[in-house]
Amino acid sequence: MNNKQHSTDTSYTRKCLLAAGLTLMIIPTTALAQTEVTVGVMRGKEYGVTYMLPRTEIEILLQVTRHHYTPGEYMKYAEQYLHLGNVKPQENLTYSLDKVTMRPIGVPDKEHTYFVRLRDKSTAPLMELTEEGIVRSINMPFSGTPKADSPATTQPLDPATQPLDPRSLMTEEILMANSNAKRAELVAKEIYDIRDSRNALLRGEADNMPKDGTQLKLMLDNLNRQEQALTELFTGHVEQQTQLIPLRIELKESTSQVAFRFSRLLGLLDSQNLAGEPYTLVVTNLTPELGAPLTPEEEKKQLDGVAYNVPGRARVQLIHGGQMLYDKEIPVAQFGSKEYLAPVLFNKNATTKVLFDVNTGAILKVDRGE
Repeated sequence: MNNKQHSTDTSYTRKCLLAAGLTLMIIPTTALAQTEVTVGVMRGKEYGVTYMLPRTEIEILLQVTRHHYTPGEYMKYAEQYLHLGNVKPQENLTYSLDKVTMRPIGVPDKEHTYFVRLRDKSTAPLMELTEEGIVRSINMPFSGTPKADSPATTQPLDPATQPLDPRSLMTEEILMANSNAKRAELVAKEIYDIRDSRNALLRGEADNMPKDGTQLKLMLDNLNRQEQALTELFTGHVEQQTQLIPLRIELKESTSQVAFRFSRLLGLLDSQNLAGEPYTLVVTNLTPELGAPLTPEEEKKQLDGVAYNVPGRARVQLIHGGQMLYDKEIPVAQFGSKEYLAPVLFNKNATTKVLFDVNTGAILKVDRGE
């Protein structure tokens, strides 16, 4: 082989590997080749597709809210003018765990990496991989890259529900007052006036009554926002930020472990941090008979075709303080076994379409066309 031809082959090989590692690996149908699968990575100058089967992990999605309390400017006058007791005098920061959800998710299993090699005189399959290199489908139309779930989000407030700046509601008389006590007294009077206006609307006694129910609601909502903004000058303001935080945990044979800890004062903590209360994950393998490992000789003997998983099943539980937060049976790739699609399914006389579950490596659908 001359140097020019060798350079062309090397360039083509690199392009094949890059395409397989990102999203889609398409082998030209003009290349007549026998499809063969071998464990490992690309060998030498041979052309083909390297893919992986997934392992199943559990993803815990935690909805955590941060509560930041700031005392009101007129806090010490809350009892005197608004008859409000037990107003907190100091700034503080707390956290709440509002919701916990769980789901199985697939991650590449580097211990089960396969290479589809092309040989002469057959048609190679079209293979679609995920961005992480997990096999998604064979001989099926390209489905595009699915949008990844947002791991952590803070939702912005709608402008209509954002808190008002209380200073924008203060009259000239309030702003010109020469003491905090006088300003507090005048702000309290504004609050009582807002309440009177709201009551007049509800009773139908307002001078300018709204024309319909929608307009009435808008007016009442506006008055409520004004009252809240001014009242918080006495009671203080709580700023809240909510995030959805993902935690991924590998599923192992029948284990019980602290998945994470949570503290009202410190928020989400590592499983080893004793400052938080423990949330325990219990995994029970329900199909231990499927997970018996094959000997190298058995693996080599069975390795004939495209590998896929026959997942086992596990019971997954999340427990906190004696309360069961999650209890469900799920399919788990590593608790099952490996099987292989025969090469005859992908020869030049057949076009077999296969769809895989990227979370477990199981076959979801098989269609065969001549």
